[in-house]
Amino acid sequence: MKSAYELAMERLAKSEPAARPLTAEQKRRLAEIDRVYQGKIAEREIFLQQQLGAALAKQEFDEADKLRQQIANEKARLGEEREGEKERVRRD
Repeated sequence: MKSAYELAMERLAKSEPAARPLTAEQKRRLAEIDRVYQGKIAEREIFLQQQLGAALAKQEFDEADKLRQQIANEKARLGEEREGEKERVRRD
């Protein structure tokens, strides 16, 4: 008798079309996208961390909280953009 997990995995395998293997060009483009977005994320984080340090030095705690939230939002936004770009490459 199969477990619920095994049955679910079988249904999932039947419902999803077989994924095409990635070409060397697609792999190269995916790696390039990762590299570019890592740079963008690092750039925004460094900039906002500097502002955060200045706000903390001035004891502007409300501003510091806003900057922390902005850092998290920027990382999430850029991560979503990166995944969108990668998905386009995978579909091509």
